Amino acid sequence: MKNAFPDVHSYYNHTGFDYRNIWNRRRNDVAVHFGYYDEHASRHADTLDNMNRVLADMAGIRAGERVLDAGCGMGNSCFWLAEHRQVQVTGINIVKSQIEACRSRAQSKHTALVDFAEADFCQMPFENDRFDVIWACESICHASEKAAFYREAFRVLKPGGRLVMAEYMRTGRPLSDHCEHLLRAWLHPWAIPDIDTAEQHCAYAQEAGLRVAELRDVTANVQVSLRNLHEISSRWLPFGTLLSYVRLVGPVRLGNARASVRQYEALLAGAWKYGMLLAVK
Repeated sequence: MKNAFPDVHSYYNHTGFDYRNIWNRRRNDVAVHFGYYDEHASRHADTLDNMNRVLADMAGIRAGERVLDAGCGMGNSCFWLAEHRQVQVTGINIVKSQIEACRSRAQSKHTALVDFAEADFCQMPFENDRFDVIWACESICHASEKAAFYREAFRVLKPGGRLVMAEYMRTGRPLSDHCEHLLRAWLHPWAIPDIDTAEQHCAYAQEAGLRVAELRDVTANVQVSLRNLHEISSRWLPFGTLLSYVRLVGPVRLGNARASVRQYEALLAGAWKYGMLLAVK
């Protein structure tokens, strides 16, 4: 029986319009992550960039370092890091359309600090000990075997290099039937097979040879952004459902909106949290 849910390629190919025009409100550097609210940022667009700032500060990224963005989306974090931290950034992604958009954006910016490759972060085409920092913002969730990513991260990091990541983390395994149902209703339409606990992520890192230096629960800083997505999607769903009847909205886009409602319901049910992890080789 064919899987009714999209794979990563199908998901991002069909939802690009929504990320560009609804979530990012037509700004140039499209972010496919949530926003981080604190004393530095309270407007939606600012919080998307603020997520980059918080992760960069957590990793202690310094000018001149070489950074790998594992699962770079449409390149928002890559361009931000090049501009605000003056580092050389390589973005990798398995979604060809996103890589093409990233390369086009890099050409329009006339920047030599950023390059992109169509590649899998669980099987990276790089030599050992190449990068000072590996950056992963809401991307590792798409991997079916997350431990494989940590092994590759260890391999391509230089000695003393850092892995910094922001990720959705379940609060237990297993959870109640209700919470597991909410998680599946959110994750599968987003092309996410499952999410792991913070403890599992730490274990993967340590088994790969990394030392976990810091683990943060930043759900409180991201919750406004999560709620915003829930509200936007709840308002759009009746309209989108009507459009789906005349095939103006396809099943992947409609599923994306439904899942965007479920993610916040799963959060309120205590099924998951938003975490940040820093690990050192």
